[in-house]
Parts: sequence; structure tokens; C-alpha cells
Amino acid sequence: MSAQAAVQIADPAPASATALIAAALPGFETLLQNAVAAVRAAVTVEGKISSARLEAQQHAAHGLAWLATYVMALRELKAYGERLASENRYGAIEDYSIRIGAGEYAAQILGGIPMSQGEIVRLAALGLSEKAIAAADTPAARALLAQGNTPENRARLVDLFSQDDGAAGVGDPGLDETLEAIRSEMRRFCAAEVTPHAHEWHLKNDYIPIEVVEKMAELGVFGLTIPEEFGGMGLTKVSMCVVSEELSRAYIGVGSLGTRSEIAAELILCGGTAEQKEKWLPKLASGEVLPTAVFTEPNTGSDLASLRTRAVKEGEGDAAVWKVSGNKTWITHPVRADIMTLLVRTDPSESGYKGLSMLIAEKPRGTDENPFPVEGLTGGEIEVLGYRGMKEYELAFDGFTVKGENLLGGVEGQGFKQLMQTFEAARIQTAARAVGVAQSAFDLGLRYARERIQFGKKLIAFPRVADKLAMMAAEIMIARQLTYFAAREKDAERRCDLEAGMAKLLGARVAWAAADNALQIHGGNGFALEYAISRVLCDARILNIFEGAAEIQAQVIARRLVEEADASRAA
Repeated sequence: MSAQAAVQIADPAPASATALIAAALPGFETLLQNAVAAVRAAVTVEGKISSARLEAQQHAAHGLAWLATYVMALRELKAYGERLASENRYGAIEDYSIRIGAGEYAAQILGGIPMSQGEIVRLAALGLSEKAIAAADTPAARALLAQGNTPENRARLVDLFSQDDGAAGVGDPGLDETLEAIRSEMRRFCAAEVTPHAHEWHLKNDYIPIEVVEKMAELGVFGLTIPEEFGGMGLTKVSMCVVSEELSRAYIGVGSLGTRSEIAAELILCGGTAEQKEKWLPKLASGEVLPTAVFTEPNTGSDLASLRTRAVKEGEGDAAVWKVSGNKTWITHPVRADIMTLLVRTDPSESGYKGLSMLIAEKPRGTDENPFPVEGLTGGEIEVLGYRGMKEYELAFDGFTVKGENLLGGVEGQGFKQLMQTFEAARIQTAARAVGVAQSAFDLGLRYARERIQFGKKLIAFPRVADKLAMMAAEIMIARQLTYFAAREKDAERRCDLEAGMAKLLGARVAWAAADNALQIHGGNGFALEYAISRVLCDARILNIFEGAAEIQAQVIARRLVEEADASRAA
């Protein structure tokens, strides 16, 4: 049990936060159902979704995605609070964080949800009638607003988490003893090996030292979810979230090293042949082999159907090879990678997804002086604001050779399908990284607010500073619980692309808001490169772009919501 959870609720409100949510939630659920129906009507033609209509109605469609994400957030806050209460772990910090977060999200549902800093979606824009909107503004919803994100509750929450050392800062995450032990182990590792050096690595644009990578391998970071039969630890996706969060809290580059192995392992587990699994999975699990994902092209971005990099098969049988030509961009950690999961077009007669295949492309490790010591592969570094430690590259393939046996699954034309199978896990892990970055921003903001004296008192004593910290704490809790929920769904082998997408969509926004507010707390010092918050701000910004930009993510969520509505109507 966390230190915060042991603090029992003093001066309780008339109703617990979970009771307030439970009373208001049915009205918001009905509102979401009506919004799905309204958007569906706007984007369908003759009973089928029109891609052109969906694109033309992006503001409404993406607003629907955000509304659904907020309603899911309310559900998970309620479930989280009830779980803690059943285990006698529900304390003051948890109650105030839940009521502030739920109260604010309820207020935003009724008043306007920020899709970005300059884009607010309001219920009328979703095609909802005044009657439907009014039906959600129930007495229970007003009670949640009245007892939720109030100045008094924010002040009380900040008082509570200011009483300890701030190690967790946002309440009991609701983990069992095994997961808490994993989290503690990762935190100790980061405190010793990562946090003291992360800012220097960032400022110098240095690689994360290979010694640190080797220690991560010893801890099992690269084989967390790989089955034990292939040399992994066989743990859950929730454990992956815990590890990714703690590592990213120290430095997103370290947290993201595991993502490379997660994507490669997921591709091989889901789509590889028995021989490919036996050969590569133990090497990935041990860290003997470091992978990189090579999917994006300069002119395609998220439009993978337009991918042009070609692979031509030469020879037959054991002598067969693939010759790869084309360009890739935004490739993370390619110099030190031993294998590339390489998405290519093997059938030029197919212009869409059907012509794509995945290769396991082997290559020697390079150095800064000689990044790609292999024939047919060159590249140049892309200088970036943040997300350093692994380095980004543009790659050029000119007759680069891949063994014929390294066609993933041994069958052409399956590349896009194989890649899609990794998206759930990858987006869940990215959501966890976002929570870690947000927590890092909170840590830095809280520490500075406690230490900085202005006008004779600590910054944390000023309500506008305390308010920022309170909202950070509440939103981090929400993003964390959404992420854990998506991971539990994945562990249960249920389809969770919707849940994973929502966790990633919200987590990325929460990380950016936390970093921006923490920098504001630092004032002018936050703009100085010597302060770690300047790095965290840069790192946070990428989360809204990679693994599905926010706009793409919202589009996917909206389409899925409408498709589910169609399926329900058909049933």
C-alpha cells in the first residue's frame, strides 16, 4: 500500500467521488449513444460509412472520439475507486484526485472538450439536439460539478501530497504486490543509472550508454511479455506499462528502448514462422539483438497504403534473397540495431495494402563514425528537439540484401496485416510512456514549487501554482487508469484497439499539458536548457505525433464507434 493510500479521508464530502460518478454516468452514457447516432447519420450514405463524409465531418467525428474517451475515463475512474475501496486502499488523495478529475471532465463534456490548445469541440457540433444535451445536464451531473473540481478540493489535494516526499505524488496506482515490486525495481534502477545522467545525454545528443542498455537487458526489460518458452519472462501487458512508465519517468529514451523490442517481438509472435520465432525471440528477449522498426516513408507518413520502398526477390530456395530499394524516414535507433522489421512492397501490381510484406532485415551495428557498415544502406541523422538517446535517421536502400528466409511468415502480401496486429500493444505502451513523461513533469514542477521562494513564501502556496499541480495529479491518474484498462483488455485477449487508441490519445495530451504547466511553474528558469523541465517539454511534444498522430487516432476511434453502432443496428 502506498504512503498516500494510508491517509484516510478527513473532512469527507457528502458523497464519495465514486458515488458522484456513479450517479452522473448514466446520463453521460446516454449522451454518448446519442452522439454516436448523430455522427453516424452525418457520415453514412445509403447505410454505409462514406470516407468522404467522414473526412468532411472531421471536427464532429474527432469530437465524438474525445467524448467517448472522456466517458470511458469516467467509467475507469469509478472502477478504480471501487477497486481500491474494496481493498481498503481508498484514501484522501485518491478521493480528491478522482473527484477533481471526474468533475473537470464532466464540466468539459457539457461545456467544451479541448482536442488541442486551439480546438474546442462542443456538443452542438456533434449534431446533438438541445433536448439531448439538456438530458445529460442532470442533477447528478451538477452535483459532480459542484463537488468536483473546486478551489477547495484542489487546495486540499495539494496539501495532502505535499505532506510526503512526493515519490508517487498522484495516489495509489492500484497495482498488486508483484507489479509494485516491479515498479520499485525499475525506480531503483533509474535512480542509480538513468536520472542522474539523462539531462546530460539529452543536451549532448548522446546515445544512451550501451552499458545501461545491457543492464536493462539483465533486468528483463526486452523480454517482459515474450513467452517463457522463447526465453522471455512471460509477463502481462500491464507489467509492460509499469516498466515503460517508470523508465520514461526517468528518460523517455530509456523507456522507448523497450518499445523497439515489443514491436519486433509482437510482429514475430503474431506473424512469424516457427523457425523465425525460435531464432529471433530468444535473442530479442535477452537483448543480444536490438531491433528497430522501419515503416515510415518521406511522402507517406500515416498513409501506409502509398508505401513505395520495393523488395525484389532474386534466386530460389536457400539461395533466395530480397533486394530492397527505396527511402525510409523517422527511423529510431537504426545505427545500433541488429535487425530491422522492414515494411516493403513486394508486389508492384498491388498499389494498396495487399502488396506489402514484412522483412526481418539483418544488419551489423554501426557507430557515429560509420553508422551503416553494410552495402546498400546509407542514412543521415535527423536532428530533433527531444526524444533523444537513440537518434532518428533517414535511410536509403539501394540493392540492400535480405535473406529469403527472413520474409516474415514466409508468405508475401501479409505485411500490413502483420503490422496492424502490433498496434494495440504499441499504443498501450506509448500511453504508458506518456504517463511516465507526465509524472516526470509533475515531479519537477512539484519540487520546484516547494523549493522556490517568491514574495516571502514558497510557490506552492500560491493558488494558481497549486491548481496546476492538482490538475496534473488528477489527469495523470486518469491517463494511468485508462492505460491499465487497455492493457488488461489486451491481457484478456479481447480486441482493444479502441481502448488502446483512447489511452494513447488522452495520455499524449496529458503529458504535454503537464510538461507545459511544469515549465510555467519554473518561470524563466524553465526556458533555460540547464533545467530538466526544458527536456521534458521537448520529449512530451512527440507523443501527440508518433504511433498515430492525434488526428489519425481520433479518426480511427470515430470510425470504430460508428462501425460498432452499425453492427448493433444490424444485430
